Amino acid sequence: MPPRTNDISLFLAFCIEQYKQRHHMNGERAMQELDQYGVLEYLEECYAPLHTQSAQWIMEDIDEFIEKRKQ
Repeated sequence: MPPRTNDISLFLAFCIEQYKQRHHMNGERAMQELDQYGVLEYLEECYAPLHTQSAQWIMEDIDEFIEKRKQ
């Protein structure tokens, strides 16, 4: 069964909050950075495998994703 839209939305909100806290940013700055590098689209597209991982693993994956996009 495909994930429900609400499940994905909750996952994205969780990831945004975790990212914001990890990098000591306010919500606006975190959203700008995540949007700039296409992170939210990546998280949504890869929801199925990602939502089963730990918060720390997801944050490391996001940081790696952004670093690759910066290059």
